[in-house]
Amino acid sequence: MSQYKRSVRVDAPLDEVWEFHSRISGLEALTPNWMHLEVESVTGPDGDPDPDILEAGARIESSVRPFEVGPRQRWTSVIVDREEGDGTAMFRDTMEDGPFAEWEHTHSFFADGDGTVVRDNVEYALPPGGIGRAVSPLAVVGLEPMFRFRHRKTRELLE
Repeated sequence: MSQYKRSVRVDAPLDEVWEFHSRISGLEALTPNWMHLEVESVTGPDGDPDPDILEAGARIESSVRPFEVGPRQRWTSVIVDREEGDGTAMFRDTMEDGPFAEWEHTHSFFADGDGTVVRDNVEYALPPGGIGRAVSPLAVVGLEPMFRFRHRKTRELLE
């Protein structure tokens, strides 16, 4: 699998950064407009619709249409792990259905004085064959601008 990593320090306390990233509104705020994200449904681990916090077991049904090119791509994410500790927090989501053969995104948060270090680690595999070869440049080119935007927007909204 391929891997993408990016970190940023945000001048905001861990609890504020963690809470922001723990809500579907955080995902919506941090997704670049050029992705044309549509969140269709969010279900909590107990089956309740629209939970306040994305706990382990939460399911997000969405679609994207990057740059308005081609058909909308369905994307189903499941929060598979969520932990909070002394000065740290993390959650991990996996793509259950979508444009990648595999996708696992670990969001880590570390208190750093009065600020917070946010780390994104994405492990992914492209679809096999011609489709994978066709989208592979987009996966590499697309991840960097997307996460650069996410980190810049996190700082803008929370600092």
